[in-house]
Amino acid sequence: MNKSKSYLHKITGVVFFILFASGHTSMAQEIIMPERWKNAYSYARPIFRQDTLSICVLGDIMMHSEQIRNAHTGGSGYDFSSYFSLIGDEIKKADIAVANMEFTLAGEPYTGYPCFSAPDTLAGHLARCGFDVFLAANNHIFDKGAKGADRTIDIYRRLGESHGIRFTGIAGNESEMEENNPLMIRRKGIRIALLNFTYGTNSGLDTRWPKTNYIGERSKIARSLSKAEEEDADYIIALPHWGTEYTLSHSDSQEDFARWLVENGVDCIIGAHPHVIQDRDTIGTVPVAYSLGNAVSNMSAKNTQLGLMAIIRLVRYGNGDIRSLPTEFKYLWCSRPGGYNDRYVIIPVDEYIGRKAEWKNGSDYDKMKTTYERVRKETEHK
Repeated sequence: MNKSKSYLHKITGVVFFILFASGHTSMAQEIIMPERWKNAYSYARPIFRQDTLSICVLGDIMMHSEQIRNAHTGGSGYDFSSYFSLIGDEIKKADIAVANMEFTLAGEPYTGYPCFSAPDTLAGHLARCGFDVFLAANNHIFDKGAKGADRTIDIYRRLGESHGIRFTGIAGNESEMEENNPLMIRRKGIRIALLNFTYGTNSGLDTRWPKTNYIGERSKIARSLSKAEEEDADYIIALPHWGTEYTLSHSDSQEDFARWLVENGVDCIIGAHPHVIQDRDTIGTVPVAYSLGNAVSNMSAKNTQLGLMAIIRLVRYGNGDIRSLPTEFKYLWCSRPGGYNDRYVIIPVDEYIGRKAEWKNGSDYDKMKTTYERVRKETEHK
């Protein structure tokens, strides 16, 4: 990370004891220091317990029409329990788990591409799975207009009350925008700032509110970054929705904006939107993952079923210093119905390589393996 916070300062002092006698006469008296006091001066005790904070970030969580049909259990019931069943422990053990919510919760009728409206049950399921933060700045957030966006925000607020969910990238009013941008989260004595913004939206609004954050509003982003610094953020993560869809390499405009973010104090950049994994790099010491790809969707085009989970770990030492460890990336495969089983399920690739016999349809395993090998070769930073 670009900076290090230290809260322990060496303090050296000399104490003089003056005893005053009667009148104008004074004398110094020798003080015998107890042995336990001498020991206290011989070494500095840590003021913090060394600890590690983990932040887990997933790529695009989508809700196509086929996903809605597959999850429908009758009436108003929907079951999404298969989605995170194989990676649930990783999500729950993270101190902060972040999901990129690329849909609205605009109510019935539920619809998939090109104008998304997912069942409310999906957001509730993510909250119960252990996610802490929903990212809402994306090109689909106004698919159902201001009414749909307002309803989405209202459900996120209610999940905040019931499950502690926080959200960023969208706001229903001025005070909410101020509170959630940047989104400040404190865990284990470490202050994290999250900033989420999108290149644009597929539909515009004719109302002043709600609002989302746009990449083109650099002055607004700069103010958010300054605010994060003013609020003593120890680590700032930018989460842009950007890039060219289905392209494994980042664009010049992505790199230009990433460099601007680094120059303005960002410590980590994790992108979304292209629906495929893009290459990773470092700018100075700042890790940049240009796109995590899809986490779950109905997409089956080349490279779209492979995604990444990013895991950021920050260590706080006994003296208060905070350091970041190298960001980890775990490959995920979104198996569609008829592949691994009859449901949508996110598979941790490394753990399931060599387990083809467990697949309902071995061709899905073969596709996973070849996609994994190809995308790794084309995107991993050398």
